[in-house]
Amino acid sequence: MHDRTLHIQLGIGAIVAAAFLLLVAIPVWVSSPSNVPNIILSPLFWPWALAGLTGITGFGMILTSIRQPAATKPEVCDVDDAPKAWGRLASIAAVMAVTMLMLPRIGMVWTSMLVFAVTAFLVRTNHPRIALTSAVLVPLVLYAFFAHVAGVAVPQGDFVRLP
Repeated sequence: MHDRTLHIQLGIGAIVAAAFLLLVAIPVWVSSPSNVPNIILSPLFWPWALAGLTGITGFGMILTSIRQPAATKPEVCDVDDAPKAWGRLASIAAVMAVTMLMLPRIGMVWTSMLVFAVTAFLVRTNHPRIALTSAVLVPLVLYAFFAHVAGVAVPQGDFVRLP
């Protein structure tokens, strides 16, 4: 499969996923009280935003892939070592499972820090210092915003509690 064909198929998939989210998943499974004072605090806002961005990304992929030239040479597999790739896939699945186990025990902020850092090294980042700095600062800044500005309770763990 050529890059152009792959991008068109991924774009169509993103549009279909966004349509499913907007037309079925969000209206059926996401509930929101009618008295939410700020639209950004509504449980519907972020799913709508992510679904919309997914659809826009799909359209962008299709539009940019149409402008690409058709491939003229045969494809070469860009995976250097398939067993290692499967190992990384299994590792990220394990990280997801451990994340679900850690959330109630150490809380969302600390779990996010650890998962961010582990995932950055699992995908072999070229910028480990930036990844570690982001792994610490992004969850803390988000916690500070949601807990202290928006007044939303962020799940805390059993062992360590943030102010």
